[in-house]
Amino acid sequence: MLNIVSILIGLVALAFAIPGLIPLLGAINYIAIPIAVVGAAIGVLSRSNGGRNFNLLVLIVAAVRLWMGGFIF
Repeated sequence: MLNIVSILIGLVALAFAIPGLIPLLGAINYIAIPIAVVGAAIGVLSRSNGGRNFNLLVLIVAAVRLWMGGFIF
């Protein structure tokens, strides 16, 4: 059950992270990162690793996008 909740939270974070890939909208990733961290924390409590891994992937994509933009855009 917690795995499904974690995946749903990851989908919400992904919904913020995808528009954050567009130039000048990178600051949206500051919203996606904490959501993905919460989803990964819930995924850790689950028996399965799928939700945790999905949230970590979204977290890495959002963090790399912020890093490439100089943590501004």
